[in-house]
Amino acid sequence: MKIKNLFLAAATMAVFAACSTAGDVAKKEGECPVKKEKAACAKKTLTFNNADFYKAGKFNEDAAKDAIVKLMKFYNFPITEKTRSQLWVSDYGTGRFTEVGLAAIMIDNNVKDRYMLQALFLLPNQMLPEHWHEKPKSDLPAKMEGWFVHNGSTYTVGEGADNLAKFPEIKIPASHPTAVVAKNATKLVAGEYSKLTKLYGHHWQIAGPQGAVIYEVANVHDNESVRHLVPSIDKHFSGK
Repeated sequence: MKIKNLFLAAATMAVFAACSTAGDVAKKEGECPVKKEKAACAKKTLTFNNADFYKAGKFNEDAAKDAIVKLMKFYNFPITEKTRSQLWVSDYGTGRFTEVGLAAIMIDNNVKDRYMLQALFLLPNQMLPEHWHEKPKSDLPAKMEGWFVHNGSTYTVGEGADNLAKFPEIKIPASHPTAVVAKNATKLVAGEYSKLTKLYGHHWQIAGPQGAVIYEVANVHDNESVRHLVPSIDKHFSGK
């Protein structure tokens, strides 16, 4: 009996050790949420079909919000009765939401005291298109910002020495037809932070294979001051 109990104890410890190791690796690489349950040992993936986000050729915001809620649940992101209504989603007029797009919740954009916090959500391998922030027409300052990855992984790309060759896994989709200007990439996993390298600097992001949940901090945000590198995307974003 004692030998049997020792065997069971050893087996149990081995399972917990395997789960712990898998969880540590997942946390390091930003590929999966870390859980205490045995389910943490199972490989989970997030996959989406671009066609599901379009109805009669038009972008289906409800379907996009469904996908973001799925991403939230995957990472145990807190969901309230207001979460869905707070979500802003866009494919930037590309017709390829799984390739180029964004979802966001503006938590606070305090114009008076000049601080901002929002949550960004990127689907697997989804690109936030290249853009920059000009000086607003008002007395507001040009936007400076930084990004803290809460779940998953992302590559933040700004101006600086071109190091894209170090990250062959970064694939700029054809739905972002204009060649990027910003080429200095930083890989971020959960718990890591980077910031805009210069005022008015061009920047973009692209999520890792399991998407990303990111908190963006900034002095203030002004939609009218955002400029996108791709003319069609800029026109769509500005509503012109």
